[in-house]
Amino acid sequence: MPRAQGASKKETFEMGPFKYFKGKLFAEGVSIANLAEEIGTPFYCYSSAMLEKQYHMFASAVQSLDMEICYAVKANSNIAVIRTLARLGAGADVVSVGEFKRAIVAGIPANKIIYSGVGKTPTELRLVLNGGIKQINVESEAELDAISEISRSIGVEANIAIRVNPNVDAETHEKITTGRSENKFGIDIASASSIFQRAASLPNLNVTGVAVHIGSQLVSLIPYRKAYKRLYELVKTLREEGINIVNLDLGGGLGIKYNNEIIPSSKSYGQMVSEVLGTLGCHITFEPGRIISGDSGIMVTRVVLMKDGADRIFCVVDGAMNDLVRPTLYNAYHEIIKIEEPDNNGETFLVDVVGPICESGDFFAQRREMPSLKKGDLLAICSAGAYGAVMSSTYNSRPLIPEIMVKGEDFSIIRKRLEVDDMIDFEKFPSWLD
Repeated sequence: MPRAQGASKKETFEMGPFKYFKGKLFAEGVSIANLAEEIGTPFYCYSSAMLEKQYHMFASAVQSLDMEICYAVKANSNIAVIRTLARLGAGADVVSVGEFKRAIVAGIPANKIIYSGVGKTPTELRLVLNGGIKQINVESEAELDAISEISRSIGVEANIAIRVNPNVDAETHEKITTGRSENKFGIDIASASSIFQRAASLPNLNVTGVAVHIGSQLVSLIPYRKAYKRLYELVKTLREEGINIVNLDLGGGLGIKYNNEIIPSSKSYGQMVSEVLGTLGCHITFEPGRIISGDSGIMVTRVVLMKDGADRIFCVVDGAMNDLVRPTLYNAYHEIIKIEEPDNNGETFLVDVVGPICESGDFFAQRREMPSLKKGDLLAICSAGAYGAVMSSTYNSRPLIPEIMVKGEDFSIIRKRLEVDDMIDFEKFPSWLD
């Protein structure tokens, strides 16, 4: 293996509940190597303690406000993850009927669930309205008409907030920024006043709030401050025009440290919100996702073989882009560590960590400095608790992998491994091919 030029001694890894003990990586009190032996690889592993810690940290940061926390289910929608947070008092932010049903099953009542998204169908709207949804975040005039008509037809009044697009660059990856004028989300803030007036005139709508969400994995408070200042001015204008805004939905998006990012603390974020919006006297909803679940999970994979390329060394593992697509989709960085603690004084090498899928984009790391690797080694891909399992697929007819949750010295399989035979059973031949 080629040595990394200028390779330096590495710090001992520690990420919350994922720590080395006697040379082996543990999740809380559970050995990752033992899990791999019992369950097989690849798999996701989540820490209950970290989920709880991150939730409490965020809640503490905004506790001075009249607020509630609705966990963004899209970050990690496993029902065990949702229930862990529900028991701490969290509501839910959902973007599909599937997520709505998951939240209900996990123990979050409908009156603590907010439904967001740009393409809600009449069937979906009818289901959540009949189910007693707390609030629908409206993203277009057409959606206003649809909600009003459906609410009237079933005899309910829909609580709505209108999501505005403040035209603020979140300074994040272009595929996860949502608050610029060219993005599909929300209503142009310049047109918001007239649309709020129209919404107030429609039957069966209770217009009480303004919603905003400018993107995901934000590493600066500056875009938030810009967006919230524009939100402040809009609320003042709407109140002057007779629209009584009492609720603000500020979305989520606060980032986590994947590599060398300097991340604002939840406390500094909470202080900024109080400074900009605190005098409005509104009830504020926060929708954190990644900051709660991101560092709460790892993906574990095993080295299948080492391959010498013309100018690269490839470490081929049994996990693939269908299991964790973020590196392929966003060029995202995830730290990768050995389950067996490496010698800090040992040599490091430049390696591409890749999967077996028939795509050149199937990689977890390129030219990554790693300790010596060999067939059979177990690796952990870190900070994989958000947008990992939820974005996985069965591409190349690869089964969905298990999800494990640990609590202290206990663990549970919270999603079993899908088998290829299960996948085939969902399909059938048409009559002319029988």
